[in-house]
Amino acid sequence: MNRRFVLAAALPLLLALTAAAPRKALPHRAPPPPPEIPLADSVRVTMTTELGPIVLDLDGKHAPITTANFLRYVDLKRFDGIVFYRAMHLDWGTPPNGLVQAGLRGDVRKSLKPIAHEPTSQTGVLHKAGTISMARFAPGTATADFSIMLSDMPGLDANPEATDPDVQAGYAAFGQVVEGMDVVRRIWDAPLSPTAGEGGLKGQMLEKPVKVLTVRRAPVAVATAPISPPLPNPPLSNAPQPPRP
Repeated sequence: MNRRFVLAAALPLLLALTAAAPRKALPHRAPPPPPEIPLADSVRVTMTTELGPIVLDLDGKHAPITTANFLRYVDLKRFDGIVFYRAMHLDWGTPPNGLVQAGLRGDVRKSLKPIAHEPTSQTGVLHKAGTISMARFAPGTATADFSIMLSDMPGLDANPEATDPDVQAGYAAFGQVVEGMDVVRRIWDAPLSPTAGEGGLKGQMLEKPVKVLTVRRAPVAVATAPISPPLPNPPLSNAPQPPRP
């Protein structure tokens, strides 16, 4: 048989096989991350929860690593849909005494790399009522979970004189609630589950977690001085004018 004929006869079959073969699926490409915004000394964000908004000022000047990490989650919208899941009620002091906690709870699909620890002995940002601070296991493991204080909690500040390395490091505080502490209090007051949670967290988990709808950067209103009304024109003088030369 003529070789040219064999090739010609085989060509339609090869085309048919090629057409019948399923197309190889292209790998899914994630959308590019938003351009990084230069870190300001103070950055305001609004955390809109199902109980109302919480407005925070983050301290980019004194806690730049922790603030920049939080803002990466904000800009990627990875905090949208998280929940406040924990409310720690301390047995001492004047209520409310404790904190509330929220975050991704270790969701590897949304969590970014852990960040370096910024102790309060370095930043000067202390754990006062309304302070936001990173949750973590060991120092240097914080990712996307955070707490808001209901009361002053100096025990969470770094203590360089302590013998326990964990107490030496303390926790990384990086901002302050400026509006919405009533919302934080309502989260703290929500019913707790008597059975949820493990170890020391048992009895601190919310029966119904409070959903965070969105977290967004917010403009900081700049106070301006009131504009005074213009002064009236001075009355014309009746005094005789000097003669012109």
